[in-house]
Amino acid sequence: MKAAIVKGIGTKPVYGDFDEPEASNGNLKINVTAAALSNLAKMRAMGQHYSSGKIFPNIAGTDGVGKINGKSYYFAGAIAPYGSLAQQTVVNKNTIVQLPDGLADTTAAAIANPGMSSWAALVSRAHLVKGETVLINGATGNAGKLAIRIARHLGAGKVIAVGRNAQKLKQLDADESIAFDLSSDMTRAVFIQNLKPFFEKGVDVVLDYLWGDSALTIMQAIAEVPGNYRTRFVSIGSAAGKKEILLPSPILRSSGLELLGSGLKSCTMEELLSAIQGVFGLAATGDLSIDTKIFDLADIEKAWEAPLTPRVVVTMG
Repeated sequence: MKAAIVKGIGTKPVYGDFDEPEASNGNLKINVTAAALSNLAKMRAMGQHYSSGKIFPNIAGTDGVGKINGKSYYFAGAIAPYGSLAQQTVVNKNTIVQLPDGLADTTAAAIANPGMSSWAALVSRAHLVKGETVLINGATGNAGKLAIRIARHLGAGKVIAVGRNAQKLKQLDADESIAFDLSSDMTRAVFIQNLKPFFEKGVDVVLDYLWGDSALTIMQAIAEVPGNYRTRFVSIGSAAGKKEILLPSPILRSSGLELLGSGLKSCTMEELLSAIQGVFGLAATGDLSIDTKIFDLADIEKAWEAPLTPRVVVTMG
């Protein structure tokens, strides 16, 4: 069969032939129709993620959509060395979700992971209460845009969008927005002063897709607000490229800041699949959508280099 093959750690996938998988021990063989590319998929394929496998050669891709007995299913993972970027793969029978009627395979593949990221964070980690205020750091990316709609759907009373591109922020459906660019002339002190009025009014949940300097600055702003208002800060990703920050302990000791993570292992597989079901139900009604760019599997090298916004989806032909 044809697949996107990773031949060694740190190498990019190439289009080629790979042995077909066999179903066994409760695992299901699935005919893949579509799979999305994400930072997670790229990092895992190149051995740069904490959940990366060690088997080479392998097939790239973490999740996707395919058919079993003529019905479309989303699958959350494939059994190594198989991945989702292939004509066929093998999956655990407990990690699949049937698509609702009216939801296209390419849409499901595109929206599952970024949509699930905020849904699981809000429901399973932050335990969002109806009427609470949610601030989204990195709101202009694929996942951040979806997070605005999902937070509202799950009951947020107010949504604040934070991002570097002021023009893109204005186009979002958030109640308020804060623009920052710490790589320009904007200092951390200025960003903190811009943030503090929002935290003085009360921010219950922060969803952070960036990490790095902006995440640390948000924490500092929380610590500088008088009182002991509780803010659950949920780290979802590190799109800013920095996996480490220097976090002074007084920030935690002098504030009501609660640090949480959301992702593989911090959420159970049941929680993640439940989140995906929720996202699919919302998308099937037309209340949730995502911009996509479609590539054929044979063009995997071009797809791999393409910007991740709009969402890159690879079809298997």
